[in-house]
Amino acid sequence: MSQDNYLDLRRVRKEFGAFTALKDINLGIRKGEFVCFLGPSGCGKTTLLRIIAGLEMHTSGEVWQNGRDISVLPPAQRDYGIVFQSYALFPNLSVADNVAYGLVNRKTPRAEIGKRVSELVKLVGLPGSEPKYPSQLSGGQQQRIALARALATSPGLLLLDEPLSALDALERVRLRGEIRALQQTLGVTTIMVTHDQEEALAVADRIVVMNHGVIEQVGTPQEVYREPASPFVADFVGKANVLPGRLTAGMLEAGGLRIPHAAGESPTDREVRIYLRPEDVLARPIAEGDAHVFDSRIEKIEFLGSYCHVHVTSDVLPAQPLVVYLSLNFLAEQSLEVGSSLRLRLLQERVRVF
Repeated sequence: MSQDNYLDLRRVRKEFGAFTALKDINLGIRKGEFVCFLGPSGCGKTTLLRIIAGLEMHTSGEVWQNGRDISVLPPAQRDYGIVFQSYALFPNLSVADNVAYGLVNRKTPRAEIGKRVSELVKLVGLPGSEPKYPSQLSGGQQQRIALARALATSPGLLLLDEPLSALDALERVRLRGEIRALQQTLGVTTIMVTHDQEEALAVADRIVVMNHGVIEQVGTPQEVYREPASPFVADFVGKANVLPGRLTAGMLEAGGLRIPHAAGESPTDREVRIYLRPEDVLARPIAEGDAHVFDSRIEKIEFLGSYCHVHVTSDVLPAQPLVVYLSLNFLAEQSLEVGSSLRLRLLQERVRVF
């Protein structure tokens, strides 16, 4: 692990009886980074977060923070603030007292506490709410106060355990933007657990994609989306068309399409799966001489606002629909509907093969 890392996870393993929840996790997180643990339910992401927090003891391995081995330290001796999915505010305490909770435990002077609470409540966009109680606040407001409480002691690490999943869609989008802006302003190293790929792509500096207790890929949102390291990542992050194909010497064959491909230099033919994002099949512009152009027929149109998922079939492709993204304006301009013919171009450089 690099000396530059603020947080190092070294061969972290967690077993619950015969079940292995985490399998030798190695991960380095740099100071000031916003990292998302992304994966389906049961993949181990929350268990890993709880191990970092000391709320769960790992079976083997080490956790280092800022050059210090914190593997066996209790939560109170670790330097972090945490925000839970359920807010976990004290219902009998006012907003001010909730935010001040960690400061009071540290025996911070009263005047300093009052100043810090006002500063944080303002920072999360709820000035003047100090006398209110959690029951008087909306879900989004409660989560903002939970965030203020987590930041009160100026921790070196901020842990967010699915903090937005209990909110409605609009509030979720609004608050994730505010959390990201706040994190960038404060420069606090942050780890957020989420199963929402859009959320991870929108806020993270790097994404850790997990599945069945292992890390499938670590990369920037662009790397994870554009260059998935495994079929699982390609399927889980974003939408993908999956087509059966065959690799021959220097060539990828998918139905009637033949595409030059470096991975096909192997002398033996082999069956493969081809992954292609919907936006990597273009309806225009198609110029004379463009390669990998084929005719298709529209089978279904899913309206999604400014753009649509358009399901097409083609005689040159394997016998399954292909999903492409088309703007509503383009469909209207071309008078396209179910049953219409559509000429498409496949982007060779965007094809992924597993």
